[in-house]
Order: sequence, then structure tokens, then C-alpha cells
Amino acid sequence: MATLGTYGIWRVSNGLDGPLVAELEKLGYGAVWIGGSPPADLRLAEELLDATERIAVVTGIVNMWTSPAATVAESYHRLAAKHPGRFVLGVGVGHREATQEYRKPYDTIVEYLDALDAAEVPVGERILAALGPKVTRLAGERTAGAFPYLITPEHTAQARAILGDGPLLTPEHKVVLGTDPERTRPIAREAVLNPYLRYRLSNYLNNWRRLGFTEDDLAGEGSDRLIDALVAQGDAATVAARLREHLDAGADHVAIQLATEPGADPLPGYRELAEALALV
Repeated sequence: MATLGTYGIWRVSNGLDGPLVAELEKLGYGAVWIGGSPPADLRLAEELLDATERIAVVTGIVNMWTSPAATVAESYHRLAAKHPGRFVLGVGVGHREATQEYRKPYDTIVEYLDALDAAEVPVGERILAALGPKVTRLAGERTAGAFPYLITPEHTAQARAILGDGPLLTPEHKVVLGTDPERTRPIAREAVLNPYLRYRLSNYLNNWRRLGFTEDDLAGEGSDRLIDALVAQGDAATVAARLREHLDAGADHVAIQLATEPGADPLPGYRELAEALALV
């Protein structure tokens, strides 16, 4: 499997291009995660691989509802042949609220993984989005490991207990840099509100309930307690310490999602974090 390193950057696909990812590679990040349900042709992943030399590229995630497994498998093999050992296929079932054809998530995941098996996509070169215990267990059995999104280090510890030793655990964590909570918390709240709280996405709400958050925490735009748990805020050293909690809880790699004011250049923040995490 591709070497992901200890820290990577998660960013929506329309915010990624070759020059940015080349800079992330220079800063020492081990992987870039393509968010926003990239299409089955995986052309953006190919462009990012073409523009870099070492950094791993991971889809975070290809949506099983919108990207047929056969097409995704063809794209995987194209990338694996061109850039061996640098691409990981991250897949997931998405949100119940996002499609009118939504079936039982678990059954759909199993069928999709079966199709990837039939198309000879290696188990060790794919990773599965997982929040609940059942899918987390499946991730350890049928893929290289689990990719939990919008969670806390407490969830990471629970997921590691389910996975046991061996399978990868690669949580995503959102961050906002800045020492004034009057500035950082609104940015953090928007990152959780849209779309997760705004559209009451049940897989996330249920997972937060399992983590001990109350209905008061989940009401409206979310309590400060919920927002601060899900989005690390502070200077780079403070944020880095929060990210390391995932490693202490059993994570192998942390996918960092930096939230900023709209239109802000993310590179200065990526540089600050790289220094605080001792990547450069």
C-alpha cells in the first residue's frame, strides 16, 4: 500500500490542483485526500500524481452511489500502472439524505467491495469510510482500514479497539488557526453546520450521540462543546497537540482539514502546521 505518512491534508476537489499539492509535498505531508465525492474517472487524482513525485493521493471519498464500481476499478488500474504505490482508493456509502435511491448502507458497501474484488482492486490499496462499529469492523476485514470523518480522538480510540492491531486507522480532523475564539469558532461552526447539522445528516448525528453528545448539543447550529470537540482551534502548537491525540488514541495517520475564511489562501496555514508538527 502507498505510504501515507503521519499527517496528510484533506481538501475538497475544487480546491486542489497540481501546484498546491506539490507545495504540500515539499512541506512534508505524506498524503493529500481528495474530498467532495470525486467522479469515477479519477482524473483529478491522476493530475495530482502527475504533478508530484512522492506524496500519496487518496480519494476521501469516492461515493458508491454516484461512481459505478466497474468504472472506478478501471480508473484505479490506470493510476496504479502509471504511479505504482502512490494511490489509495477511498470509498464510502455517503449520506442517506443525499439520494432518493438509498438502500441499506451495509448491503450496498458489501456489494461494492465485492465488485472491486471481482475487478481485482487489491484489498490493501483501498480504504473505507466508517463511523459506526459494524462498518468499522468491515473496513478492517475487507480493506486496508477505516477512514472516519468528523470525529474526536475518543472515537479514534473506540475504532482502534474494534479494528485491533494491523488495519489502518486514518481519521479526519478539522482545524482553524487563530487564538481568538470570537473569530475561529464561527469558522469552525460553519464547517460543521454545512451540511452536517444543517441537513441533519443521520449518520453523523447518530455517531455524535454514541460519543456522548446530547440533543442540546446537536440542536440548531450546535453547542460550543460540540464545535470545539470536532474542530481544533488555536495557534499551530495548540492545534498540533490536538491532532496528536488521535495518534495517542491509536491512529496511524491523520487527515487534516484546514478551514479558513472564504477565499483565504490555505498555504500559510499549511506551512504553520507543518512546522508545528515537525514535518519540515
